[in-house]
Amino acid sequence: MEDHFQQISDSQKTSWNKFSPGWKKWQSKLYDHMQPAADGIINLLNPSGSQLILDIAAGTGEPGLSIAKMLTGGKVILTDLSPQMLDIAKENAAKKGITNVEFEACDVTELPFADNTFDGVSCRMGFMFFPDMILAAKEIRRVLKPGGKLATSVWGTPEQNFWGTAIGDAIIRNMNLPNPKPDSPGIFRCGESGLMTNILEQAGFKNITEREVTCELNCGTAEIYWEIMTEIAAPIVTGLHNADRAMKEKIKKEVCGIIREKYSEGEVIISGTAFLIYGKK
Repeated sequence: MEDHFQQISDSQKTSWNKFSPGWKKWQSKLYDHMQPAADGIINLLNPSGSQLILDIAAGTGEPGLSIAKMLTGGKVILTDLSPQMLDIAKENAAKKGITNVEFEACDVTELPFADNTFDGVSCRMGFMFFPDMILAAKEIRRVLKPGGKLATSVWGTPEQNFWGTAIGDAIIRNMNLPNPKPDSPGIFRCGESGLMTNILEQAGFKNITEREVTCELNCGTAEIYWEIMTEIAAPIVTGLHNADRAMKEKIKKEVCGIIREKYSEGEVIISGTAFLIYGKK
């Protein structure tokens, strides 16, 4: 891996490790938020029998653990850049009595598996964070068996995902921060329709498809929205890092005000858009 990409990867690993407690705390709401994407991935892979499935950027365990429950004689290997995120996935597997799983902390661009190993690869909301997405796609294709399937999901555009922009835009506005570069790793990097299909084409995948799904973040209240986002999202915390207490309170008040105004009729349930992308080796 190039030095520049290695630096990004190392920084991301540190960040995901740091925020793993927040992902554990809020995992029920986060699972619900991304369930349509996870369900879509599972339907595209249609896992069964003694298949061997690789779940990349597995985080706290989904959709890998759900896939494992569908296999009879097969197993899932869950991988993530962050060992501490995988520790939570291991806990979740143990709680659910799922034993046909293995865990491997590794980088997607250097997968420690032989060519033509897996029947399918799942990757829920991972691609937009990979420093070199084409290299990642080629590496995924390498470890797939001929005819093997990749099913992945990414978030749509910022305009389609108010859950991500309500707080992010307020921080940028109040702290006079530059907008992130559109091609740098981040939540909405793959948001334009056709971007991911183009990446899979360049990596050599066939039978590529893309479709939109709607995901809902049920926060309940504006305050819980603030808590979730400031405990799981590294860019948010980084943006607030240099804010003094008064500025943080100002931003929080502004964000909560925007949320309450938009959802004045009841619970805070924020709709968003993701893409499901499929490809075959």
